[in-house]
Amino acid sequence: MTMHNIAKEALAGLRVLDMTRVIAGPYAGQILADLGADVLKVERQGEGDDIRRIGPPWIKGTENEPHQESTYSQSVNRNKRSISVNFAEREGAELLRQLAAKSDILLENYRTGTLAKYGLSYEELREINPRLIYCSITGFGQTGPYANRSGYDYLIQAMAGVMSVTGHRDEHAGDGPMRVGVPVADICAGLYAAIGVLAAVNHRHESGEGQHIDVSLFDSQVAALLNTFSAWFNGGKELGRTGNDHPSASPYGVYAVDDGFILVATFNDREFARLAAAVDRAEWIEDPRFARNGARVANRQELSALLTEALRGRGKDEWIAHLNAATVSCGPINSMADLERDPHAIEREMIVPLEHPVNGTIRTAASPMRFSSTPVQYKSAPPTIGEHTSEILGDWLGMNPAHIAELRQRNVI
Repeated sequence: MTMHNIAKEALAGLRVLDMTRVIAGPYAGQILADLGADVLKVERQGEGDDIRRIGPPWIKGTENEPHQESTYSQSVNRNKRSISVNFAEREGAELLRQLAAKSDILLENYRTGTLAKYGLSYEELREINPRLIYCSITGFGQTGPYANRSGYDYLIQAMAGVMSVTGHRDEHAGDGPMRVGVPVADICAGLYAAIGVLAAVNHRHESGEGQHIDVSLFDSQVAALLNTFSAWFNGGKELGRTGNDHPSASPYGVYAVDDGFILVATFNDREFARLAAAVDRAEWIEDPRFARNGARVANRQELSALLTEALRGRGKDEWIAHLNAATVSCGPINSMADLERDPHAIEREMIVPLEHPVNGTIRTAASPMRFSSTPVQYKSAPPTIGEHTSEILGDWLGMNPAHIAELRQRNVI
């Protein structure tokens, strides 16, 4: 990714105390770090963030090493500095209060009420820093009958309704609810947390006051159900599991060709007409079974069989080129190896190499946000545990090396 020599980034000057672990919270912190905030990742001594040990797979070359680390951890922690603090000790908790006093934003994803035990609740920290924006990310939120439960992505996908619409239809082999293959509940919560923080920053510009933000994986996933939610609450219809079929459009899914599969997506009557002409089946355009989207959905199985037959005789590359030339949405079903070679991903610089202090070159997925004036900068790979502890205590708290050495001797840091 091209580096830009610019004076400021979009969030330059904002300080973030990132007391989160695993995915949702660290993802929110990485978004803020990508935008230029100074993000301090607070980790437990020795063990660090739980996600460091969620594997396999492990970073190549670390499989049998003392610093063995999961590839998962590299996806949500770039552009941060790491400080290890034992805040179960009084002095450690006091260090975090001092850092919070100098922070603009605090992110945390401990079980509801946990940080209050250490004097690190929002109510206590706003007394020393009224401008602090304190974002709590939990499985189920700060209130409600599930507030004290832990909540992981897979569980939230089940409870928030995603798995009710993911997987094959009941009548097909391999039926039953299925999770989405990426942690969508974590991702949505991380995005909503970052959006909420930015809204609170703008409010603080006007009011001078910080606030508490309550984001849960459950709420975030329900909010992201979109058509699944609206179909039931406004139409009284459960969409159910449709496998690779779209519940409201056809043809929209995976189709076999001579050397594999392609994805064909038509979302309106105009696109269908272009598809019919492109596969030399112009008669479909006036066929009452297929002329309108609702009819195509009702007759999807018959249409799917006819389209599969029409696609015989050419391979993936040929059909993708032909259909896109005809303005029909069509593409390959890429593996990660395919994505690495994809010319569009390469041109868009979607794979960002960063030099890790221990593990060599780490590659991360670029931010999707492209700014004309304050582009995202990729400054550092995900840090090692406590890599910047001394640096942070000196920078933020003005602590001298002797004091830092004493705290390290007493196992506070």
